[in-house]
Amino acid sequence: MSSARARSAPMRLRRRRLLRRFPRPGIRTLGVVLALLALAAGGWVWLRNSSLVAVKRVTIVGVSGRDAQQIRAALDSAAHNMTTLDVKMAALRTAVAPYPVVKQLHVSTNFPHAMRIAVSEQVPVAVVSAGGVQVAVSSDGTLLRGGSIPGSLPAIALSASPGGSHVRGATLQVVRLLAAAPYQLLPKLGQASAGGPHGLEAQLRNGPKLYFGSDSDLAAKWASVVAVLADSGSAGADYIDVTVASRPAAGAGSDAASSPGSGSAQDGSSGTSGSDGSAAATGSTSGG
Repeated sequence: MSSARARSAPMRLRRRRLLRRFPRPGIRTLGVVLALLALAAGGWVWLRNSSLVAVKRVTIVGVSGRDAQQIRAALDSAAHNMTTLDVKMAALRTAVAPYPVVKQLHVSTNFPHAMRIAVSEQVPVAVVSAGGVQVAVSSDGTLLRGGSIPGSLPAIALSASPGGSHVRGATLQVVRLLAAAPYQLLPKLGQASAGGPHGLEAQLRNGPKLYFGSDSDLAAKWASVVAVLADSGSAGADYIDVTVASRPAAGAGSDAASSPGSGSAQDGSSGTSGSDGSAAATGSTSGG
């Protein structure tokens, strides 16, 4: 027992020395520290809302289309009521709420007076038409109500106007079909639909119908469409069937003359090859 006490004695001595070197702060010291913290917090609140850091220069990028000027004006007005130390994202989103084409806002500031707002847009890929009412729709099926209607977009005809904020079901499949189309080809499409004997279909404004079947492998199917259109052997065709992307078929009439992807036509047709080497059937075929 005495040996244990002897060993602990130096430890107690060192503890006392540390306490003498670093005494506990008194009430007055604590009060001073708390006052300084409160003063610093108050100074920060004052600074972040003061004119010393007010937003004076606003740069807005990523906006296009007919509503671009109105969107820029709404964001610029909202931003000038802020400071670079206090960006109110809710106020910016409220400012562009009437414009569903705006998908996201990315804001950065440059102390003390500059703000940059990058706008990500919902790019319309089609126009939903029902009962004489037209609404643009984006690639993810969002209905861009209240926005401008680009005249170059393909139409999706419906029996009734869709409710809610998004299209669903077969209409969403058609939207995905158009969203996968090459950008340079999209304005050349007049309309698109689903539910017919060929599944997903699209109609070129001054060209053949396009048969896609299901919504699988859309990128490959569109690549086959482009290859067949570039092939002089498909000139004058009434349809291009890319139900099987690796075996496109083009021909006259309303239906494919053979099973999808067979690459051959009925009597009187001639076979041509697309740029990828796949067969494309062209010539005179019977519909139905």
